[in-house]
Amino acid sequence: MSYNGVWTMAETNDGKLRTVAFELLTRGRKLADKLDVDLSSFIIGNNVSKEEANKLIEAGADKVYLMNDPRLEDFIVENYSNVMVSLVEEYKPEIILGAATTQGRTVLPHVAIRVNAGLTADCTELDIEEESGNLLQTRPAIGGNILATIHTPKHRPQMATVRPKSTSPAERVSGREGEIIELDFDPELLDGRAKRVDFRTTEGEDVNIVDADTIVAGGKGLKKSDNFEMIWKMADILGGAVGASRDAVEMDWISYPHQVGLSGKTVTPHLYIAIGISGAIQHLAGMKTADHIIAINEDPDADIFKVSDIGIVGNLFDLVPMINERLQEEVEKVEV
Repeated sequence: MSYNGVWTMAETNDGKLRTVAFELLTRGRKLADKLDVDLSSFIIGNNVSKEEANKLIEAGADKVYLMNDPRLEDFIVENYSNVMVSLVEEYKPEIILGAATTQGRTVLPHVAIRVNAGLTADCTELDIEEESGNLLQTRPAIGGNILATIHTPKHRPQMATVRPKSTSPAERVSGREGEIIELDFDPELLDGRAKRVDFRTTEGEDVNIVDADTIVAGGKGLKKSDNFEMIWKMADILGGAVGASRDAVEMDWISYPHQVGLSGKTVTPHLYIAIGISGAIQHLAGMKTADHIIAINEDPDADIFKVSDIGIVGNLFDLVPMINERLQEEVEKVEV
């Protein structure tokens, strides 16, 4: 049997699909259509209903492979890897996509080694090479300064992890039909050497720009850390989060969790305001999918204007305080 089809790994939490599962369908649908093959998703977990799985069908999957079992409630890489290897051996998908999340970054490399497959991690773009039909996997390299396109022509399946928020989730179409295949769990797939004892989140840094609807980001054009106060003020007025360019972070003007770009976070807010950011390629790749982009820069040829919906050319030290003052006035009017 030859390898065929595009598969996406659909992560769940407490029996519910995570948003990244639908983002992967956006990527997978494009690839499957180019190859003229089925797009499938697979779910490994517990208490995931057929109704929940059907959301993947409505969002573009042709088939969903669903494996539920209480022993799969917790993510344990050895167990999930055993399940995935068994699926690869039985169904032979040509391409497998996962999210560059803790789960995806852990289990996909584990599987790739075991099935002797090629894997490209942390991709920002995926495409199909017309001449060969190979998967083209683009990811940042050399600290995010260049983008490398990689393909694996001699091994199958071709595997890649994709940055969350690097594309929009696939829209669901009510009534779209597909096939849900419920799989029985083989107890022999349990590894037994590891078990989940506890789960703890990192303490001390509560920055979350990835889920923010509005981001106000500052760059090298602010000239010094004290001037980030203007950025914080605008973000506070708008109820948004503060982002930053790599330059601003490397100069210790703001901490790394605020960094947007290939070497930082990929974000897709409703509104992204870039202040004093020139628009290096590694930064643009991390925010260009925002719904609306406003840029303020004194250089009319700055690359940030290439992706902006509104571009303001001028001295940010004159413009930003005036904008903040006007925004504050409008907010006060609404509160009254």
